[in-house]
Amino acid sequence: MAKFGRSGKKDVPGLTTASMSDIVFMLLFFFMVTTQLRETENKVMVKLPEASQSAKLERKDLAAYINVGPPVQHLQAQYGNDARIQLNDSFRSIDDIRDFIATERESKSEADRQFMTVAIKADENVRMGIITDIKQELRRCSALKIMYAARKPAKD
Repeated sequence: MAKFGRSGKKDVPGLTTASMSDIVFMLLFFFMVTTQLRETENKVMVKLPEASQSAKLERKDLAAYINVGPPVQHLQAQYGNDARIQLNDSFRSIDDIRDFIATERESKSEADRQFMTVAIKADENVRMGIITDIKQELRRCSALKIMYAARKPAKD
């Protein structure tokens, strides 16, 4: 009787890379759709003041940013050198802060609205009168959680 046996080792077939390009393009498309890019363009120059003590903001998605400072170089011919208030992508006045806060609150979920923080990014050379006016308007619209953006002091 003949014996049926396998002679030699069985080779493992090579890994096919035919569908690799499909997977790469699918991942690329996924990340392009889900990635959030910068929401606003900085139209004011802000050199943050130094702070002796600082705390990191817990959830940046619950922050509404108010930028205050002189316009960037290419906008100074149109708007001048005086400090301006930037809300989202446009220059606004103090009277527009109430509508800005209302829209920011509406964009948050009902549970997160109470945790919303207003972050003021002001240039270190901005007059305190503008900041005081902004704070007064924030009080009128019950936005009482305010944070000032600052930089850590340079180590000697």
